[in-house]
Amino acid sequence: MSYSAEVSSNPNIWATTTDLTTLRQKLLDLFCRLAYQEGDFVLSSGQQSSYYINGKQVTLDPQGALAMARLLLPMLPKDTQAVAGLTLGADPIVSAVSVVSVYENRPIPALIIRKEAKGHGTMAYIEGPSLPQGAKVVVLEDVVTTGQSALKAVERLQTAGYKVDRVISLIDRLQGGGELYESAGLQFEALFTIEDLQKHYREIN
Repeated sequence: MSYSAEVSSNPNIWATTTDLTTLRQKLLDLFCRLAYQEGDFVLSSGQQSSYYINGKQVTLDPQGALAMARLLLPMLPKDTQAVAGLTLGADPIVSAVSVVSVYENRPIPALIIRKEAKGHGTMAYIEGPSLPQGAKVVVLEDVVTTGQSALKAVERLQTAGYKVDRVISLIDRLQGGGELYESAGLQFEALFTIEDLQKHYREIN
């Protein structure tokens, strides 16, 4: 990945040239400092939780966005033709991965899946470039709990004629999402589990 010398020489901008092993640790640290909270929360799934992960605090951070994209891109199969995800959590993820893919000489378009069909114009569920039928798409997600959000994205893409067999998440809460994807015939990977976050959170606090 090549950036201007001015950016690369700034010691405070670590996301540009750091090796991937160190980058993963720095991204984990960013999640623990910016996104992870403990308390009493109700999740989008309706479940009660003693902690909450606001992934957008990291995915919309400039260095967080670049770091996650650099880490996610090598996880995509070589024949990936697009990345996609359900709005809103996945929007900054697929956008960042698509931009970084150009720097890696591997341009991959991004698709955004609406929760409801657009109420005008094409009435579409899927926003982004038109792809050929059967194009291979990987679904990206920020935080997986039950797995329903990404599964909805998978189903919409498959209905549109795309091939989807993989979901990649930034964080797996280990609450059934992986099992759901397996039952649907999908491969699933996550950069971090909740155990990774909680262990590091306690180390730095």
